[in-house]
Amino acid sequence: MDLNEKNLAVRLAGKRIGNNIHFYSEVESTNDVLFRLACDGAPHGTVVIAECQTKGKGRLNREWQSPPGCNIYASIALRPPIEPVYAPQITLMAGVAVADLLSGYCNGGVTLKWPNDVQIGGKKVCGILAEMSASSGDSVDFVVVGIGINVNIKKNDFDESIRNTATSLVEEAGQNISRLDLAADLFAKFDDLYTRLLDSGFGSIKDVWLSYCDMVGKQARVIFNNGIESGKVLGIDDFGALVISDKNGKTKRVIAGDASVVKG
Repeated sequence: MDLNEKNLAVRLAGKRIGNNIHFYSEVESTNDVLFRLACDGAPHGTVVIAECQTKGKGRLNREWQSPPGCNIYASIALRPPIEPVYAPQITLMAGVAVADLLSGYCNGGVTLKWPNDVQIGGKKVCGILAEMSASSGDSVDFVVVGIGINVNIKKNDFDESIRNTATSLVEEAGQNISRLDLAADLFAKFDDLYTRLLDSGFGSIKDVWLSYCDMVGKQARVIFNNGIESGKVLGIDDFGALVISDKNGKTKRVIAGDASVVKG
């Protein structure tokens, strides 16, 4: 069955995530569309999904390649009863949801790269971008979680600049994947883990995230706006920050940036 609003509505009827679907043939960015809807009161669980994005958003103002008809570009609105300082946990939770989902299609090789990349065989297959609105320091109004998964895009159709660092499910699994099944399963898995996060805390999510992460114990470099931090990756803390030990043995928290393992 095709990925469209009608078929999704049937699959997601009565679900908490996807109970309110906005399906578009083309948007600039699903995150931007849903952010506006959330500002206007869109309820928890609202989903925006598009066949194509003309200005798909990655982290650090990068563009996310979003050709039509082959991938998943979706954003989910959440209204979590948490303080803003805990919002980064949601990004990591989303990563675990995607990693669990994709592991069912690929036998091994699925890893998580802090803070928001899902990889297969060291190549990026999914990016996650969470954007928050908070009217005060005490509570979150809403969080929009954007998820882009490379599903049926072929290697030669990737932009040349990322062709050797990106991959897709069809390339890794060797067969076309039903985007309808994948999307429905994604929202179900996301809801399960979101419920676990709120009911049981970040501890169990953190443990699963670390089991997927292949950076722990390795030397890494984190690039951010004001400079670079380097050191041995010790793990993540309860706020979702990357914890590293620098060359002097001093432990540091890194709350944002682009992390990569230093080879050699």
